[in-house]
Amino acid sequence: MSVFDVAPKPFCFPASPANGQFPDEFVDYLINLRRHLHRNPEIGYQEFATSRLIRHHLESQGLEVSGPHAKTGLFVDIEGIHPGPHIGFRCDIDALKMQDAKKTEYASRNREAAHACGHDAHTTIGIGLALNLYRLRHQLKGRVRIFFQPNEEGNPSGSVPMIKAGVCDPLEALYCMHVDPTLDIGQFGVPEGQVTASSERIRVQIRARSTGHSARPHKVKDTIWIATQLLSQYYQYSGRITDARNPSVFTVCMIGGGMAHNVIPSEAWFEGALRCLNDQDRVFLLDYMERTAQNFAATHGVSIKFTRVEGLPAVINNAALGRNVRACIHELFDESATIGICVPSMGAEDFANYLEHVPGMLIRVGTRSSKDTSYPLHDAHFDIDEQALSYSVELMSRVMIRHLDKKVTP
Repeated sequence: MSVFDVAPKPFCFPASPANGQFPDEFVDYLINLRRHLHRNPEIGYQEFATSRLIRHHLESQGLEVSGPHAKTGLFVDIEGIHPGPHIGFRCDIDALKMQDAKKTEYASRNREAAHACGHDAHTTIGIGLALNLYRLRHQLKGRVRIFFQPNEEGNPSGSVPMIKAGVCDPLEALYCMHVDPTLDIGQFGVPEGQVTASSERIRVQIRARSTGHSARPHKVKDTIWIATQLLSQYYQYSGRITDARNPSVFTVCMIGGGMAHNVIPSEAWFEGALRCLNDQDRVFLLDYMERTAQNFAATHGVSIKFTRVEGLPAVINNAALGRNVRACIHELFDESATIGICVPSMGAEDFANYLEHVPGMLIRVGTRSSKDTSYPLHDAHFDIDEQALSYSVELMSRVMIRHLDKKVTP
């Protein structure tokens, strides 16, 4: 069955005052679109149906879509009738490789994937923003590029080939949003300065010459035991060999080795992520962890391969773009809707890769209104209050129009 057989039909705004409230049909459209995406999640670089849906909904309303880029990525430019700067909005489209545990009618139908990080909402917001700015293009004093990026959760992420494809080359400023279940519906987090930690993916493989009997571990090199000892060492480093005032964390989420309960394997491995707020700590810890691995190898008579997969830098928000966002929140809602976030998250965001090429701003969108919408990101029960969708489209439309009108200089 084609994705279009079950997806909501594309939305066309009725003739109405340009600055009026969204019609109920548009709000319903956003909700239904998000639920369709939530039911049909696709992991990184496999978002083919998602990409087709995005293209269909935009092209059916007269927008010219560019792509695919980075396999499944797309972008669309909304040209204002007045000349001016070129700015952008980025949203991610991939799901996590995990199982959805919700009992809703829009729970994932793919047992191997779930939108537990809100990228279905981000995609919906991007489509809604494109449609709304297209009808308001007479107000745009410049051009807005909205792009849909694959594989945000992967490493290396989809931002790398999107950047190589030139998606941010003409841009003078870039915005993005991320849902946040720690903020109430109607609230927007506007972090200043550093927003996230850097992140490095690390894989450690321990190899011995042969397998052995579980009854006689002293006769062989116990790779499982060595792996757990090394892992334990790494877990103690934060705040012991680095300044405890600079947060850092190493977490292992994958570990393996062996094929039988009574055979000591010749190989064991684990994989995890190192996250740091201080870049000097990141460099120091990576070197220290690799040297520790080699010391373990020499001590225990095994070979240890320490592999670092190039990770992500920290997201650092631009102050001028932040002032523009706060002004728009105050115009549309009130001052209580703005939540200043002073403490950076230890999470990572590949939006950081774009910020090495163009100034940017990451905004957090409150999605919490009940127990069901309070589960943290990456939880199998994660869900959102869907009012956040129309609130976000309304806010980002104002942010883009105001940025171009005021000629905000990052």
